[in-house]
Amino acid sequence: MRRRNRPEDEAEINITPMLDIVFIMLIFFIVTTSFVREKGLDISRPQQSEQQVQQEDTGQIVVRIDSTSQITINDRSVDERAVRANLEREYARAPKAPLIIASHPDADTNSLVVVLDSANVVGIDNISVATTR
Repeated sequence: MRRRNRPEDEAEINITPMLDIVFIMLIFFIVTTSFVREKGLDISRPQQSEQQVQQEDTGQIVVRIDSTSQITINDRSVDERAVRANLEREYARAPKAPLIIASHPDADTNSLVVVLDSANVVGIDNISVATTR
């Protein structure tokens, strides 16, 4: 008996519908993704220079932040929770006085943000940020 050699039907997988579904899902996810833009505060601390030492004027509100993030306002040590009240008092005494924030490079950025937020709430517009030794 002789066997007949029939070519076996090779099974073909049609992947076109699967690709269609993948592309439709990709378009769906791209369209439905919400793009969130976070608000932030761009701060770049200036580099310390030996040549530029600013003389303090009595008409200024000077806030110092030392390396341990301790805040002092006009040579008085202040807790973070009392910064706004002290800035309000100083601003009431001299409403046109500029606010100078002298922050140590090793100080915590949160202390600087607390002072800037408090100054914004009080309404101080003339703010300068500097570094100290």
